Amino acid sequence: MFESRTRRGAAPRLAAVALTLVSTAAFAAPADERRPTARLAYPQTRTVEQIDDYHGTPVADPYRWLEDLDSPDTKAWVEAENRVTFGFLKDIPARARLVARLTALWDYPREGPLFCEGGRYFFTRNDGLQNQSVLYTQESLESAPRVLLDPNTLSVDGSVALSSLAVSRDGRWLAWSASESGSDWQTWRVRDVRTAEDLPDAVRWSKFSEAAWSADNAGFYYSRYDEPRAGEVFEGVNDFQRVYYHRVGTPQAEDVLVYERPDHKEWGFEAKVSDDGRWLILNVWQGTDRRNRVFYRDLQDERGRVVELLHDFDAGYVFTGNDGQVFWFKTDLDAPRGRLVAVDTANPAREHWREIIPQGRDVLQSVTVLNRQFVALCLQDAHSIVRRYALDGTPLGEVPLPGLGSASGFAGHSDDTETFFAFTSFLTPTEIHRLDLAAGASSLLRAPEFDFDFDAYETRQVFYTSRDGTRIPMFLVHRRDLALDGANPTLLHGYGGFSIAMTPYFSAANLAWLELGGVFAMPNLRGGGEFGEEWHEAGMLDRKQNVFDDFIAAAEWLIAGGYTSPAKLAISGGSNGGLLVGACLAQRPDLFGAALPAVGVMDMLRFHRFTIGWAWVSDYGDSGDPVQFRTLYAYSPYHNLKPGTCYPPTLVTTADHDDRVVPGHSFKFAARLQAVQACDNPVLIRVETRAGHGAGKPTTKQIAEAADEYAFLAKVLNME
Repeated sequence: MFESRTRRGAAPRLAAVALTLVSTAAFAAPADERRPTARLAYPQTRTVEQIDDYHGTPVADPYRWLEDLDSPDTKAWVEAENRVTFGFLKDIPARARLVARLTALWDYPREGPLFCEGGRYFFTRNDGLQNQSVLYTQESLESAPRVLLDPNTLSVDGSVALSSLAVSRDGRWLAWSASESGSDWQTWRVRDVRTAEDLPDAVRWSKFSEAAWSADNAGFYYSRYDEPRAGEVFEGVNDFQRVYYHRVGTPQAEDVLVYERPDHKEWGFEAKVSDDGRWLILNVWQGTDRRNRVFYRDLQDERGRVVELLHDFDAGYVFTGNDGQVFWFKTDLDAPRGRLVAVDTANPAREHWREIIPQGRDVLQSVTVLNRQFVALCLQDAHSIVRRYALDGTPLGEVPLPGLGSASGFAGHSDDTETFFAFTSFLTPTEIHRLDLAAGASSLLRAPEFDFDFDAYETRQVFYTSRDGTRIPMFLVHRRDLALDGANPTLLHGYGGFSIAMTPYFSAANLAWLELGGVFAMPNLRGGGEFGEEWHEAGMLDRKQNVFDDFIAAAEWLIAGGYTSPAKLAISGGSNGGLLVGACLAQRPDLFGAALPAVGVMDMLRFHRFTIGWAWVSDYGDSGDPVQFRTLYAYSPYHNLKPGTCYPPTLVTTADHDDRVVPGHSFKFAARLQAVQACDNPVLIRVETRAGHGAGKPTTKQIAEAADEYAFLAKVLNME
């Protein structure tokens, strides 16, 4: 779905997130291994006579009324379902122990990579069990940090989160935005860094936007939508984003409209100011399509017009920096794994472009200009590699990383001689490193103390073959002395969409799963960005079934290799990954012992009718198109649940303030799954209150949700 980053200079990223059943008798679990619980008494969910005509095909939607999130009937249904769910979960003996162990594992200090503005350093830190991470600043690396912004003071329950921030170039002003209860809506405020006090400024109804300070530090550019109509704050469609300039100390009513396109309601805009302060760069995005347009304006010319520099919508372009009027772009034009090119704005015809870093074997994820050189973050078989290049493209060497994992950060400006990055892996809590760009050497700056026997576990990367013969990589994490006897509880987690790469990451919750004797498996499915645009395109639109085939093949490989068995295999995924779990659950109910679909896109015929759902059409397709309708209808989880089928135990999770994948998806899916379930396997839905799509969820809620999910798995997978 739409992923927003929170550090200065990071861009919002647009991302997410069946067919004939295949005979699978060889993988079916014996009935006595399933150990079904007694059939639960679910709330009576009424149905309506709702039939839609899609290109001559009648499609029933009996739970349409659950899309109305504010209706008394829907609220009553949610309360009734939660009573059943939490009643089931509280009776599981393992839950209390899981809460205690997860709380202990979560209680460690963790930080984000530092960045520098105006001679000051800034970073976020969580002491362990704080609901939200705190923003700190310090005058030097040796001086004592002081609190600049503590989001934990903004609400009693920790449900208000810091969603984005940007510091002015002189280090004086902090533009920061908060979201309430997990909503994507942002309110921008301005804080004096010296006093840690906010000005009266309040910029509302911003969404999918960062702040870009002008070179004079007087104000910032941002993007916003019109104020929603009453009753449509969390459900109404978001159209016609505009770019504004807000001057510090003035009311929002005086903000200057910088750019709009009333002729293109689906265009969105990300504003960025070049390092030299001269150019306003507008990244023009359209949904989650990786293709974009790039416009610019000369800020030295008060009457300067916006120039449409890259307007063909033929590839993805990311502005990396500039040398005067020459702009550098990372692009996948004629390079599905990425390359860096130079475009002279005075002579921008494509035949005059100059290639700086050519496409290589690895995926070029991002490029930053630091110390008058390029720092390139790459992916090699779904793990990070960092390389440096001179401005003419001459290789300057690789930045050593601690191991097989993921690096992030590298913020800064073209004249900075240092930068900072984070490194993490499945068995490495996030470390912060300092990179001396003049010397080309990095050093460990901060690493948390963590009481866990990491040496008892190992991470391996394996490769397996999908249904059509494609070779798919998968990470496995488990005890070193794992017995391949088919009896290990295994959690298979996936995503597979929107060119998002699933790379190694550290999770305290995963450690609890490993301690329970579990195996954690994460395949790099097609549809993601692990191997560039060709890998992404192989799992989108009419090729979306490849993603489900890859996930099913991963399950079969784990079973055939003796890692687990269907009765011990659980699947999980969130957002687009929730769709993945729902579709595979519908297509292969015999293959899994449990399913955990989170905030999933479950109704593939109507997803585009809510909030930012229209933006996902580039990856999924549109049911309004007769050809694309057939593809979507064939795998839509909600529509492919069949009466008389025994589905595995399922715990659906969503949140009442999710305005990205509206909870109506999960409501309808859970209601239908309960109705068609032909055996005693439980079908539960857990609806979190005062929470959204996942970003900014308080630590207490994260621990509680993880404990509920693992307690559910402990019971239904018959774990000791």
